[in-house]
Amino acid sequence: MIKWIGTENFRIEEKTAVTIGKFDGIHSGHQKLLDQVLSCRAKGYRTAVFTFEKSLSEFFTGKGSVLTTNQEKEEYLAEIGIDILVEFPVNDQTVSIEPEEFIRRILKAQMNAGIVIAGYDCSYGYRGRGDFSLLERMGNELSYQTVLVEKELYEGREISSTYVRSEVEKGNMELVEQLLKRPYSIYGRVAHGRKLGRQLSMPTLNLLPDKNKLLPPFGVYMSHVKVGTQEYDGITNIGCKPTVTDQKIPVVETYLYDFDDDLYGENIEVSLLHYERPEKKFASVFELKEHLKKDLDAGEKYRRVRGRKYK
Repeated sequence: MIKWIGTENFRIEEKTAVTIGKFDGIHSGHQKLLDQVLSCRAKGYRTAVFTFEKSLSEFFTGKGSVLTTNQEKEEYLAEIGIDILVEFPVNDQTVSIEPEEFIRRILKAQMNAGIVIAGYDCSYGYRGRGDFSLLERMGNELSYQTVLVEKELYEGREISSTYVRSEVEKGNMELVEQLLKRPYSIYGRVAHGRKLGRQLSMPTLNLLPDKNKLLPPFGVYMSHVKVGTQEYDGITNIGCKPTVTDQKIPVVETYLYDFDDDLYGENIEVSLLHYERPEKKFASVFELKEHLKKDLDAGEKYRRVRGRKYK
């Protein structure tokens, strides 16, 4: 996949089928747009996604969490076969681009759009004033086609990043999986921990999540972990480990069933399948160990009910 990251200076020579948006979470509604883009390859178009380096809320407030980090987004789009990704910079100049200029200069001249695929609620340009109707009207003038993709629904409700976010924040991981068509995952590199897990006969992998990654409620989750091409069932604790430390930095700590090896420095993907219980501060490490045994037993039962593979 060709990537243009954080720059306005790009130009694509081949005709593209392009969709535009934030694509936070890449939920099933986004996937519907991407499927339409990918179908245009058979017509001779290069497939392209135009998105943004950061959200407008993060730009204007300096705060904001995401369902999908830029790295996760890039990996997902490459995996499904998108040819070109543009992560456009968000700054004082770019947020001031008028919608008509966005279409003429960026979509047509730089993206070389032959087909623009979007939902009816798409927005772009200064204060988000650009919409699908403007794309359609200017398509006649600039000789590109527009394709309107209807919203994806779940039990009658429109699927959106806001909807997904609200369910992640509640810990409703099974519903989140339905909305995403895959489990909610956290990517990262395994870091050294305090090795307390080994002292408790429960060695774990420690992962420091991206600071902008939206985390579900602190607590224990049934999980599934990918390490390269290998996959393992696990049980994951998300939180600050209040029994053994006063640190305030959240850690994603995972015990893998049927595995005992050192993966320090390796990149892994932790998929959260089920919220088991909230994080708790125990009176002692002994009490913590006893409760961890109960968590492991609950995990074994969950594996038997769900089956070893979640796919």
